[in-house]
Amino acid sequence: MTQWSGSTQHPETFDTAPQVVAVSRAAGHDFSKPVCARIHLLAGLGVEGDAHSGVTVQHRSRVAADPTQPNLRQVHLIHAELLDELVGRGFKVAAGDLGENVSTRGLDLLGLPVGTRLHLGETAVVELTGLRNPCAQIEAFGQARGRAGLLAATLDHDAAGQLIRKAGVMGVVIAGGEVRAGDLIEVEWPPQPWAALEKV
Repeated sequence: MTQWSGSTQHPETFDTAPQVVAVSRAAGHDFSKPVCARIHLLAGLGVEGDAHSGVTVQHRSRVAADPTQPNLRQVHLIHAELLDELVGRGFKVAAGDLGENVSTRGLDLLGLPVGTRLHLGETAVVELTGLRNPCAQIEAFGQARGRAGLLAATLDHDAAGQLIRKAGVMGVVIAGGEVRAGDLIEVEWPPQPWAALEKV
């Protein structure tokens, strides 16, 4: 496990309080998820009515490898700042397009350590397990929207040359509840020592 050396940015360093800006779900294994008014998180499972909800892994490639693996990817969160960046580079993307369940703003998701708990809305709590590993489906989506290079645009490198995966984070549901756009996000930091998020 990699020692955490991520962001020390606390929510108060952003211009606005961290919040949910959109929520999405899809019953089928589609790449994108349509935005909806609200989603309901189920403890230990994920998003009610979403194809990736379950105690064991639900992503098809992982099911094929070992269907008994625990589902560490129950909820997918993306920072809306990434979507802003991609739009600024000419890509046609919006909330839910990259398959996320929750789009956030005002929070450095990628810089949080493993085990961080995000309190969403009144009762829901999601514990971060790792990074989403961008795949070829992202590139196919971008090409279908008229522009190649979307996969590369969701990757970067730090000053030491280490790969940065920017396509969001994954988590498991610790406490259930309803989540909707406009809900505030409270960050609960895990006990130290902290470990950096890695692909999961």
